[in-house]
Amino acid sequence: MSLNTPVLNRKNAPQIVDAVNYNLQLKPYEKWVLKNGVEVYCVNAGAEDVMSLEWVFFAGNSWEKQNLIAASTNFLLKNGTSKRSAFQINEHFDYYGSYLNRSCYNETSSISLHTLTRYAGELLPVVRELITDSQMLQEELDIYRQNMKQRLKVNLQKSDFVASRLIDVYLFGEEHAYGKYSRNEDFDALQREQLLDFYKEYYQNGQFIIFAAGKLPSNLEQMLNEQFGDLPMSKKTLIPQVAKPATEKHFRVTNDPNGVQGSIRMARPFPNRHHPDFTKTQVLNAVFGGFFGSRLMLNIREDKGYTYGIHSYLINHVQTSAWMIATEAGRDVSEATIEEVKKEMKLLREEKVDDEELLLVKII
Repeated sequence: MSLNTPVLNRKNAPQIVDAVNYNLQLKPYEKWVLKNGVEVYCVNAGAEDVMSLEWVFFAGNSWEKQNLIAASTNFLLKNGTSKRSAFQINEHFDYYGSYLNRSCYNETSSISLHTLTRYAGELLPVVRELITDSQMLQEELDIYRQNMKQRLKVNLQKSDFVASRLIDVYLFGEEHAYGKYSRNEDFDALQREQLLDFYKEYYQNGQFIIFAAGKLPSNLEQMLNEQFGDLPMSKKTLIPQVAKPATEKHFRVTNDPNGVQGSIRMARPFPNRHHPDFTKTQVLNAVFGGFFGSRLMLNIREDKGYTYGIHSYLINHVQTSAWMIATEAGRDVSEATIEEVKKEMKLLREEKVDDEELLLVKII
């Protein structure tokens, strides 16, 4: 501490500033376009010598012709190239204190890198290697298949896992990309050639966007152009899928007869963020179940003690979307919990939100 640093008087409480009086200004982003047309969005901010990069590919499960192809291809990206084994790839990123991950979603998949800024030059060529030279090795696929089937077996004993995947089926239909879920036979059906075909079309010759944030190196644009600006780009156009929600509206499923916990999911189809009333709906959702002091939390957690936490949220899908309520409660109070949720819905429909509560959620 500097000798000139003023000493705080801990006996005096700090001045309270109303949240509405804060003037928060986000730093504007920069946009670059690489030589091959790849768009790069950057936020150069932060005091520490760290940064993150994310490559977002149009390669989610909406593009696959068979269940689990997209997710399996994405997972195996870092499990071996013609130059490095899976162990060597992981060892390389570990050596530089970085973290590389990959994820697969409905429309997109991604590779994300978190690293010290000064090591970007050592790591970007290996990320390029994953995009251009992953081998989808048979032995790695066999290990992946075995591990995922074991994980599925364990997860099917968990009520929250079963509830979350079934509500998607009921909302969108099992044939829709948003309603798909994994089975043992789906893992058994995976073939290396299918993964290689998907990899070639959607990674080696795919379409992607790059996002960068943190304390960025001054020559980042040059490095990205060197490593990724010459990759072939093929614009992808996704054909929208039609949701086929279940005609039955109430389901009771028992996955573990001896379980003491119930998982509750209540949802309905809802427009996505492009709807003109989406911002208003976000405010309404905050009142209902969108934060710790919401009506659902105050009633069902604080007053009734039925659950540790209950939340409502708008699912962020590109195509058709949904409004969801999710909680875990004791099996003996699950039905009572559902009834209390319905009461709060009725109250929200029939009585105006008062000014004080509305101001609170607007600040949040």
